[in-house]
Amino acid sequence: MALVWLEAMLPLGIIAGMLCVMGNAQFYLHKAAHGRPKHICNDVWDVAMERRDKKLMENFAASSN
Repeated sequence: MALVWLEAMLPLGIIAGMLCVMGNAQFYLHKAAHGRPKHICNDVWDVAMERRDKKLMENFAASSN
């Protein structure tokens, strides 16, 4: 009777393993598609600021040449 908890370990291990596989799959698919890891808590404002900064840096590089 003391080893009944072992019956639950196999399904819990499978569930935990699948959660890890899904999380890693999302990470590697995003990295493959975008070339860099996903930023956590990156909303529309952050994306707009990254786009603005990239445009400013390109303009600066073009004007300095």
